[in-house]
Amino acid sequence: MSTAVLAGPIAYGICQTGCNALVVSCYAAAGFTFGTVVAAPAVPAVILGCNAGLGTCSAACATVALFAPTP
Repeated sequence: MSTAVLAGPIAYGICQTGCNALVVSCYAAAGFTFGTVVAAPAVPAVILGCNAGLGTCSAACATVALFAPTP
């Protein structure tokens, strides 16, 4: 008898690491350092785009990676 195993936290952590690498690259391409920009009305639109991308990526990790079966 065989049962499916969920990847859970391991896959989620790997996925989140990928999301964070992308947002760091996005910030760097815009000439900023991730973690140093304070949310304010004067934040450049490109940074808001990076943040939105991070949110979308993180949400995808939460809905997919936590439930991904591990062979």
